[in-house]
Amino acid sequence: MYALVPHFVERYVRSQKSLGLVGGSPSYESVKGFETPEAPTRTYVYSPDGRLFAYVQSDCVRIHYAENAELLRELSLPNVIEISFSPRGTYISTWERVAKLENDAQHKNLRVYSVSSGEELASFTQKSQINWELQFTISESHAVRLVGQELQVFHPADWSQGVVDKLRVDGLTTISLSPGLNPHVAAFVSGKNSQPANLRVYSLLSLSSPPTCSKSIFRAEHTQFKWNTIGTQVLALVRTDVDQTNKSYYGETRLYLLSSAGNFDCHVASPKEGPIHDFAWSPNSKEFGVVCGFTPTKAVLFDSHVKIVHDFGTAPQNFISFNPQGRLLALAGFGNMSGPISVYDRRSLQKIATIDAPNTTFFEWSPCGRFILTATLSPRLRVDNGIKVWHCSGALMHVQLVDELYQASWRPIPVDAVGAFPQAIPPAPSPNASVALFTAGAKPVVAKAAGAYRPPGARGMDASPVYQRDSEPNSGTNTPNRPYNRSPAPGANGYGGPGGVRGRGRYVPGAAPSSPTPNKEGGGKKQARTKKGKGDKKQEGEPETSVGSVVGAEATEPLRQVAAAAVAEKAENISSGGDGSGLDVVSKKIRNLKKKLKAIDELKERREKGEHLEDTQIKKIDAENSIHEELEKLSLQSGIPVAS
Repeated sequence: MYALVPHFVERYVRSQKSLGLVGGSPSYESVKGFETPEAPTRTYVYSPDGRLFAYVQSDCVRIHYAENAELLRELSLPNVIEISFSPRGTYISTWERVAKLENDAQHKNLRVYSVSSGEELASFTQKSQINWELQFTISESHAVRLVGQELQVFHPADWSQGVVDKLRVDGLTTISLSPGLNPHVAAFVSGKNSQPANLRVYSLLSLSSPPTCSKSIFRAEHTQFKWNTIGTQVLALVRTDVDQTNKSYYGETRLYLLSSAGNFDCHVASPKEGPIHDFAWSPNSKEFGVVCGFTPTKAVLFDSHVKIVHDFGTAPQNFISFNPQGRLLALAGFGNMSGPISVYDRRSLQKIATIDAPNTTFFEWSPCGRFILTATLSPRLRVDNGIKVWHCSGALMHVQLVDELYQASWRPIPVDAVGAFPQAIPPAPSPNASVALFTAGAKPVVAKAAGAYRPPGARGMDASPVYQRDSEPNSGTNTPNRPYNRSPAPGANGYGGPGGVRGRGRYVPGAAPSSPTPNKEGGGKKQARTKKGKGDKKQEGEPETSVGSVVGAEATEPLRQVAAAAVAEKAENISSGGDGSGLDVVSKKIRNLKKKLKAIDELKERREKGEHLEDTQIKKIDAENSIHEELEKLSLQSGIPVAS
């Protein structure tokens, strides 16, 4: 694990065997005073205000001051998996896996401790690791958690009071507590018995009152909430596991905007058909960005009344993020939609940098908003693990490669303590020495585009219409009953188009035309593996045979005669002005058609025995006459007999 700090910010990095605290620009050196733990670390976390830092080991939880890495407290807690700080760092919560206790007693695996005293203040049973932590208001006056279908409220100042307020709603599955001084709770109520689902917003201080905002929605199974910074509006992304239109593998998604005051709610209409990949609020709470649509996706900026402010166009992107000051905006494609990171100036809406950071699995802005941390983490990717620090202008500042890197992040610092972003985009400082070393030792990575799969029998020729799916027209367009295709257009990557077959006839700009006949030196893997006998030495001037017609000394006399006939026939074709390639293609197609006829004969025998055949098998039998006609046509064109 590593954590970074440009100027006055630092970062932590956690790997399989080490935990490191690294300073920021310009030195990026390890912070003095922090002793790297000897035992492996399970996880680490900063307090939201950046004042404290804690990490988990197999037998304890250690809490440090983030400023000077001084150890504040050690909690002797075995088997802890997750930890979380309250907004002001007053409390720390821990979660461990539920264990079976004697006498069927409940295991209190979620515990809340006082950071200052180390005293255990409260404990609960929390089976699921997903959304395990309590949600605190920004002032830490209230804490909430969802238990079954019940929202429970606590006063952290006096945990002994237990539940001080609660709200029970049938079908309640997700809650999100707003930031700000006037806290609200966004809730998702799933549909039941043909009833629509519901998005609601409640005032935390009056849960018994009706919701301040409510919106009924159909086709909703899961919800993700994102509040704006001041807690006045919330975006809700609803999703289904299955897309009824069958256009997306990942279900159907829709985005809604709700106001905590109840004076505004609406569906955010997607500017391009397709799923919503990502969405994010600007720190100014007045606008938000959405990345949506089928590939290439579209990125759009909306205001708080859901009016389009700016359209960034289409590109392979599925990620959007504002810097903490809201001055810069990053759009990128990660994972299965690989694309560069584009940085835009929010004021001019002009692109100021393009960053090529392949294999990125983690992205985070620095608190000062001038730097970007990208990382490749395990176990998502187990190669090229490490971190890179970029300036917002696109310059690479620091590189640190770490084997089996599991976690990396900046130390959070409140925006008020950082200061405003400069009027003009600041110039990039001098890069760290690690950049020169990385550049000198870097090896170019050649990215190969993945084309649509074609079975071996269909490569280099059009398949018989009988063996095409009814829903698959000859054109390369998508059909309504098939999920959308993310692969490039036919022929764009060497597959699916004329002269674009893998390994045969591919056009490479500037390269000499390829020959289908193997030469002496590059006869292919199969030819290299074939044993050559002493008496099979190639004589000078002898025509070359194709791969598969080379016969070793162990071959029998009939096979030698067949091979000699093939060589003579090919030599005669070459002497008549041909290159021999056309005859090979036709011969292979005739052979494939004969195989299909043989398969049809086997299917007919199975049917005569009373065996039940599938519809596709019956279609193959019905196509026997058309295959015979195609076979005779090829025989007439090439002069090759079709008799077996």
